[in-house]
Amino acid sequence: MAVIYLDNNATTQVAPEVVEAITPFLVGEYFNPSSMYEAARGPADAVVAARKTVARLLGQARPSEILFTSCATESNNTAVFGTIAANPERRHIVTTAVEHPAIFEVSKDLERRGFEVDFIPVDTQGRLDIGEFVRALRPDTLLVSVMHANNETGVIFPVDELSRITKETDPSIVFHTDATQSVGKLPIDLRGSFKHVDLLSFSGHKLHAPKGIGALYIHRGTRCRPFLLGGHQEDGRRGGTENVAFIAGIARALELATESHDEDVARITALRNRLQEELVARIPYLEVNGGDAPRLDNTLNIACHFIEGEGILFQLSEHGICASSGSACTSGSLEPSHVLRAMNVPFSAVHGSVRFSLSRYTLDAEIDTVIEVFPEIVASLRRLSPYWDTGRDAPTPEAREMLEQTEMPQSPA
Repeated sequence: MAVIYLDNNATTQVAPEVVEAITPFLVGEYFNPSSMYEAARGPADAVVAARKTVARLLGQARPSEILFTSCATESNNTAVFGTIAANPERRHIVTTAVEHPAIFEVSKDLERRGFEVDFIPVDTQGRLDIGEFVRALRPDTLLVSVMHANNETGVIFPVDELSRITKETDPSIVFHTDATQSVGKLPIDLRGSFKHVDLLSFSGHKLHAPKGIGALYIHRGTRCRPFLLGGHQEDGRRGGTENVAFIAGIARALELATESHDEDVARITALRNRLQEELVARIPYLEVNGGDAPRLDNTLNIACHFIEGEGILFQLSEHGICASSGSACTSGSLEPSHVLRAMNVPFSAVHGSVRFSLSRYTLDAEIDTVIEVFPEIVASLRRLSPYWDTGRDAPTPEAREMLEQTEMPQSPA
């Protein structure tokens, strides 16, 4: 049975061109780039070239501002803990209620350590409350960390506006954005619209590079102490031998994403919109989480009332379809997504939410299969639900009453 992979916000297929870029450093040029002998010059030059490529494609950043890491989680932790270590006089942090666990759980841990953290709420469509954000900024605020695009819903936050507001309030506040889901999908200009961003994190495996490589942009002059100590690598900012092969890979992946961006966006958007329109038309009591907010073109998060997402994913898997109920980093938890809870997704739907995330390799025929299969899966699970009246093919009176008493997602006025 062929696999239909629609979980690209969790990880992506490594592009063949990226495999080609990586292979020489796994086979012949395996030398340590820090070594002094001539054979190591090729790997060392590859790291320099990759740093220049990544810097250029993020809006003409300086190569010295790009720090290679093992993943976005390390980049995020370096941004947060490095900033705290370099600025011990301030202990207030502003973030959002819907961050990826790599920021959300770190912020919760900082609260337990005595830091004050404001988690800015979102509305029922996942949009950030800008007024609450402005009111949260204080004279003792050290760090603001706001993701560029949400990994579960795809909702895009106005990082350009938020970073500008932050710097106009107090230039000494450090602004960080987790751009893991947006790099390669949205244009990022660190010398233009993102010029007020001090720190920016992302990971290779979300844009068709391998797992195990990430990057952190650190704007020149930003105070951020090293997170991993132990060597002189990365200009003394991160100890540990550089992963030359995967560094070459992330640079090549970003090149590919830039080269094919407009074509990819047009095709992926059309596929996502067709999937959304067909499922909404065919399935009653279905919500599109974040559907009225600006979203990533590849992401569709739907809430199916009166059934469990676990059952949906199991039956999808039996058809060879890979999807997700939220962040891959929390897939083992039975708790509903903190993102959907923050959006006040109704109780009858919060456990029945499924995320489809597409890529440049998604095929029209694969979307056709999901459109055919998914409504039948929902119908079969509802027939087993105590909240569903099979004879009437409708919610039970008790379920309907529960639904009416729940605050439903509202479209913007």
